[in-house]
Amino acid sequence: MGFQQMAIGKIEEGLHQNGRPLELATLGMGCFWGPEARFGSIPGVVRTRVGFAGGTLPSPTYRRMGDHTETVQIEFDPLMISYAEVLRGFWQNHYPNRDNYKGRQYISLLHYHTEQQRKTVGIIREEMELQLGEPIETEISSYSQFTLAEERHQKYYLKRYPKALEQTAELYPDPAFLTDSTFAARLNGFVKGFGTKAGVLEEIGQWSIGENEKTYLIDLFSTMKW
Repeated sequence: MGFQQMAIGKIEEGLHQNGRPLELATLGMGCFWGPEARFGSIPGVVRTRVGFAGGTLPSPTYRRMGDHTETVQIEFDPLMISYAEVLRGFWQNHYPNRDNYKGRQYISLLHYHTEQQRKTVGIIREEMELQLGEPIETEISSYSQFTLAEERHQKYYLKRYPKALEQTAELYPDPAFLTDSTFAARLNGFVKGFGTKAGVLEEIGQWSIGENEKTYLIDLFSTMKW
């Protein structure tokens, strides 16, 4: 195994297992490509995935979604970004009322994972209703299931830059490795226009990974051709 593959293993281990418990948020806010890029650009968000939730059809797919909704699921460090901040980002970046949707594919959907999350949802919902000046009609319920979407939908915007993928091929010899990668989440957000190059570089310098791995990622991102 070469340095690059060893490095990405250390990078993900350092970010995902830094001794602090992570939380999940499961959100539907229209087409899932954009929300994944938006949340993937935020420091404290460790993992982003897109998939399907909220329905009853077993084993949904993009072409056979049934009564499910396009959903983004994020894993985040609550010491860096609170669930309340995640919810504000959720409600500030899509229209959460039903008259904006046909069918269930793109509805506003929120699944809370814990009792504390449920309580926070109630508080932030009231706050956002005051900002919007109207009731919020997001479908809110306890989390039950999430089906991962096909690999081609994960980190969708990054995959539209084949030159960038070529330059990360040693880190991600299998495109499926992009799905759970924090670095890939930042790249996906960056190419969609969220965040800045300076901000990404500053954040990498603060990650809980080895100095060799930091140097490798900083050099890679600094010189990346799109």
